Amino acid sequence: MTPRSVLNRSLLAVAGLVLLGGGLLVLFAGLDVYRRHDLVPPVGWPLTTPNDVLLGSADRARWSSQGWWWWPAVIAALVLAALLALWWLLAQVSRRRPGSLPVGGTPPQEGVELRDHALSDAIAAEAGALPGVEHAAVHITGRPAHHRTHVRLTLTPEGAPGAALADLCEGPLRTARQSTGSPHLPTDVRLRVTHHKPHRAE
Repeated sequence: MTPRSVLNRSLLAVAGLVLLGGGLLVLFAGLDVYRRHDLVPPVGWPLTTPNDVLLGSADRARWSSQGWWWWPAVIAALVLAALLALWWLLAQVSRRRPGSLPVGGTPPQEGVELRDHALSDAIAAEAGALPGVEHAAVHITGRPAHHRTHVRLTLTPEGAPGAALADLCEGPLRTARQSTGSPHLPTDVRLRVTHHKPHRAE
């Protein structure tokens, strides 16, 4: 799981809990649950009975006395928040993976296509078997005609970054280019070394 997906899921979980809690509080007030079941509403929560309103006449008058700009500013802020939420939602549901890749160019020859999961798994398996590589993770993003491969290699303490990168280019990535019939395979590679205990010198 990438840091971006962790952040998105965390924000979604927090937003969902806030909306769920607020909706339940409003629902309890609308159904008069507090009075019927002798429940104590949260301190400072204005909606406790079906006849309550969020802003009373006194509150509306007090905020209106701040100036003519107050309510337009509030409305503009709410519209901006709604637009940002809509943009974030569309960004989550938009496809970031190509799904299938053309084999032999665009359009694919004789309708043959290769699933991006299959190609990324094949590259990861071959890259993980390279000398000096402990683990490899691969995912492909973009559109079918303009996709990009992202490779994360975890090297052993004895692994050499230069040798691992050369082996990756001449091995798994070269095989992927031959498999798809594409002369170019844009790739981003990130290298890291696995954690290991320091050697003790005596």
